Order: sequence, then C-alpha cells, then structure tokens
Amino acid sequence: MIIERIKKIARPGTKIPKPKSTEEYIIVRWGKSRGEEALVYQLPMKPTSKKPSEKRLAISAFKKGYEVLIHKGEISYSWFKKEFPNLEKDGSCNFTTLGGIFVLLGEANYEHRGTYKRKQ
Repeated sequence: MIIERIKKIARPGTKIPKPKSTEEYIIVRWGKSRGEEALVYQLPMKPTSKKPSEKRLAISAFKKGYEVLIHKGEISYSWFKKEFPNLEKDGSCNFTTLGGIFVLLGEANYEHRGTYKRKQ
C-alpha cells in the first residue's frame, strides 16, 4: 500500500525535499536496483561532470522505513546504516531521499540532523 502511495507522488520531474541542500534532487523514473524495483533519482550535476549522476533506492527501503516510522515514530540515519548498509555506502543522500519521500507524502517532518519524525 505504501508503495502505491509513493508511486502516485513520485513521478518524473518531482523534486525531493532535502533538509540542508539548496541543490535539486529530481525523480527520474522507476527502475531496478540489485534485482528489486527502485526509485531512480538524479543528483545535482558536479562542475567536473558531463552529465548528472543517478542513484537508486529500492522499494524494500521504503517498506521497512515506513514500518519503522509508523511504529517507532521516527527513522534515523543510524537505523538506516544498520538496516541498509549497501544503500548507506552509496551515500547519505539515500537516507535523505527516503525521508524526503515521506515528507512529500505528508507522513514525516525533518526533525534534526539524521532524524525524520512521524507527522502527527
């Protein structure tokens, strides 16, 4: 159910809210990551790049993240690192993308560094 809700709002061209960055992170499409369906998003282009980089966030992260958000009232970067070490290795922007999607859904607010709280 959470994935259907995410897919309704996570359309190509949608900006992902980021707590500190002034640069834009944009949803590109739905694709695959390690054999699993994933949200593909674009990172801000670096001055040395010829084209923007893309990252993927698997739906398992959204499912588990939402479960934790609902039951514990928050998701934290330390939880994310422990639960999804491979995603965390790809960069902390995967955590802020997860939280940003929950913000877009109206389910969470950025609380402080490394923490998104369930919206009451």
